[in-house]
Amino acid sequence: LLSMGVPVGDAEEEMDFLGVNDSGEAINCSDAEGRSATQPKPSSPMMPAFMTSAPGKVIVYGEHAVVYGKPAMAAAISLRSYLLITALSKSHRTITLRFPDVNLEHTWNIDDLPWSIFSHPSKKRHYYDLVDRLDPELVEAMQPHLSTLSPNAPAEDRKVHQHAASAFLYLFLSLGSQDFPGCIYVLRSTVPIGAGLGSSASICVCLSSAILLQLRILSGPHPDQPREEAELQIERINRWAFVGEMCIHGNPSGVDNTVATGGKAVVFKRGDRNRPPTVTPLRNFPELPLLLVNTRQSRSTSMEVAKVAAMKRAYPAVTEPILEAISKITESAHELISSSSFDANAGGSVKTLGDLMKINHGLLAALGVSHPKLERIRDIVDSVGVGWTKLTGAGGGGCAITLLSPKASPFTMKSLEEQLCEEGFEKYETKLGGDGVGVLWPAVLHKRSEDQGGEEIDQEKFLSADRKDVEKIVGAGISAHEKQERWKFWSNVGGPHVTSQGKQEPISG
Repeated sequence: LLSMGVPVGDAEEEMDFLGVNDSGEAINCSDAEGRSATQPKPSSPMMPAFMTSAPGKVIVYGEHAVVYGKPAMAAAISLRSYLLITALSKSHRTITLRFPDVNLEHTWNIDDLPWSIFSHPSKKRHYYDLVDRLDPELVEAMQPHLSTLSPNAPAEDRKVHQHAASAFLYLFLSLGSQDFPGCIYVLRSTVPIGAGLGSSASICVCLSSAILLQLRILSGPHPDQPREEAELQIERINRWAFVGEMCIHGNPSGVDNTVATGGKAVVFKRGDRNRPPTVTPLRNFPELPLLLVNTRQSRSTSMEVAKVAAMKRAYPAVTEPILEAISKITESAHELISSSSFDANAGGSVKTLGDLMKINHGLLAALGVSHPKLERIRDIVDSVGVGWTKLTGAGGGGCAITLLSPKASPFTMKSLEEQLCEEGFEKYETKLGGDGVGVLWPAVLHKRSEDQGGEEIDQEKFLSADRKDVEKIVGAGISAHEKQERWKFWSNVGGPHVTSQGKQEPISG
């Protein structure tokens, strides 16, 4: 608790006076009801409610070329997932997962879960272990506890529910033990689901960090934490987030969870397909304004990859130079961002990145992975001249991203928003290259002007809020900048902080 910046005395006082009812809401357990100080108090929570958060991601350069061993660049975006963890009193022996954005809610009895096989010496994994594949016997042992999920939901919804719940249970059972306290885990996400923006990795990072924090495994984040120690915490979270991703995707690349954990951006390249990709963190990646537009057009990554493979077989002399040109775009962007002269506020630097994005899109379109809706978004954005647009991810639908020009005016952006909405597109103004995994401990918001006290995050408000209001409730995101003081990020401690100009300055608090 001390490493989290929570005075132990304060934490003990909170636990003395606060209990949790069956709904996970805080209740006053002081002697206001007439109990004397010598009378035994009701069972109290194991720890105060707290939150974890992690970003989504976009591929900025290199889609499809990365399948053929070329580099690609992915960056965090400021759309995030948020997990509120509320410990129940010791008499409650249940864990509940509530994810209203996909209509998932389920409660398990802790003592009914398959602890015997997960804790067997031949199966038990520890927080420091590197787990690169799921154990089939452990997966099988979870099935009776997943088969009862959402019995009346449509088949596609049940699949989503079971994937999310399997990631949660595998982490909970692998890291925890039968004496783990009862808890309610409420998950909200502002990352569009199923749009190729790393929503599942964002969720898995939230779950991994939350369980490791409950186990008192992680230290920090705090301003005086050494960079090496902060990196170790990020690595521990990332390892187990990858395990959650395996539960959902089977054979993930590991890139999405790496970006969601560490934030900023990475360059990744896969050589031997039997080995993990090479991932190079770009810690100097600056925050850049980004417009993200969801076509709301469903797409299949495997089908788009198959299109390019078919073209490569049929026209190798044409296709291979296109893939090589995409590789050169990624390398050029990496070189520019890494240079000491890069200035995110300078029109020339941003224009170069934008031009590279525009060329990248043209090459992807030549490979046949664009879509009429993606092209329409480009036409609309180009007509008002606010930035440079490309598809992101596999293409064939999904999302387009626009690197916004420093000259884009609020009036023009408002007009653009209206036109996109009229044509049925979903628009998000976000930022590229933001923070990775973060924690709010305890789940109390403080304005910068407040030294003491604060506003507790209300579980029911958090649960029932419209997705557009989630960031306001948790005191995060662009719209609630004044309340960010108590959110802490491992990627922001113990080392240089990158300003919007791409220069480095020490963290001050």
